[in-house]
Amino acid sequence: MGDLSDDELLALFRKEDSRHYAFNLLVRQYQQKLYSFIRRMVTDHDEAQDVLQNTFIKAWTGLDAFRADAKLYSWLYRIAHNESLNHLRKMRRGLFVSEADVLDKLTTTLDSSEHFSGDLIQRKLQSAIMRLPDKQRAVFNMRYFDELKYEAMSEITGTSVGALKSSYHIAVKKIEVWLIQDQTTST
Repeated sequence: MGDLSDDELLALFRKEDSRHYAFNLLVRQYQQKLYSFIRRMVTDHDEAQDVLQNTFIKAWTGLDAFRADAKLYSWLYRIAHNESLNHLRKMRRGLFVSEADVLDKLTTTLDSSEHFSGDLIQRKLQSAIMRLPDKQRAVFNMRYFDELKYEAMSEITGTSVGALKSSYHIAVKKIEVWLIQDQTTST
């Protein structure tokens, strides 16, 4: 069976006898996209799986109240976005360490991961992205990797389109500077 529309998924979910089946279809339909976003935020495969699981738990508990005034994917993405940011905040609080130490942990996790298959250039790009503040990194990932339109990003983050454009532009400039600095220190 191909992917169902939001309306079809919601209609199935609202019927008691097909609720679990509908949610299973929803998970299958959206888990890879959500996992990719979460993974770029938290870098560690196991932690990304945990955040993804929390995302779907929140979706399960909130789906009855979903009013469909937004797209289902945007709603799920917003949950994943918030769960990723919460995870990173908890990580900082739990470690009681500096931003530099958190950055080091995130980039080390990326470098040692069997789940990251990128070449040296991709690793350098990911390392530069990891230096961005969490919210700015989320905006960059949504726009650059997920190719979301600013309007969809605004729905997900609750931030104005203008602020998102500015945040993305600043993120790109920071990444360019870091990549240039890395290039000059490598040679």
